Amino acid sequence: MVDAPSAFSLPQRFIHWGMVLLIGFNLLFADGMSRWGHLVRRGETPTADQVASANIHAYVGIAILGLAALRLMLRLVQGAPEEPPGEPPLLKLASKVSHVAFYALFFAMPLSGIAAYYFGAQAVGSIHSGPLKMLMWVLIGIHVAAALLHQFYWRTDVMKRMTTG
Repeated sequence: MVDAPSAFSLPQRFIHWGMVLLIGFNLLFADGMSRWGHLVRRGETPTADQVASANIHAYVGIAILGLAALRLMLRLVQGAPEEPPGEPPLLKLASKVSHVAFYALFFAMPLSGIAAYYFGAQAVGSIHSGPLKMLMWVLIGIHVAAALLHQFYWRTDVMKRMTTG
């Protein structure tokens, strides 16, 4: 790992915001995949539109997986900024834990989705669309709340490091 930079690199920022859009899309528009799975479990044949909708969800998930791998490699090579000075130790720990959880989900969600969609692992699909999805929503809420807290209460440069650098 390199010395900590003062901000995230331009590629890190592009990947971050690209993943925000892709993850948001798949979280908000998962109905096509859910409908496809429901029909398949009942032994019914999905329509071409239902298959296309499920495929879009799957392809977006695969793109997220690829970006997650690239993001992790960039983080290992380029590093990440240190926590703001004066941040309480408990919040530093919470930040580290939540980022590790995010990276775990960046891989677990697409891989479990692949297992369910392409290999028929229904139990894994239930975990994918249940607890993992809920954990992703919770982490996103905490992440946004923490960024806003840093920006407007503590007035740190945390948000600037991931926007303008």
